Amino acid sequence: MSLIHNERTKLTALYLNGLSIALFAVGAVGPVISVMNEPASTRTPFIGLVAGVCILSSGALHYAARYVLGRLRP
Repeated sequence: MSLIHNERTKLTALYLNGLSIALFAVGAVGPVISVMNEPASTRTPFIGLVAGVCILSSGALHYAARYVLGRLRP
């Protein structure tokens, strides 16, 4: 039974880590690259705020995945 539990735990951690990567790419990297291609007069600090929130949220999801992996059974 612990083998099934461990595989489900790893699957959950993988899902959370995938969400973390997607949030980082779409919410932080994408807007920053988009802003770099715009004229300086149209840039707003709001993009930086959103990117920062997404980076922090991505980190939180990553550490949640690590926490889930801590529940693996020997």
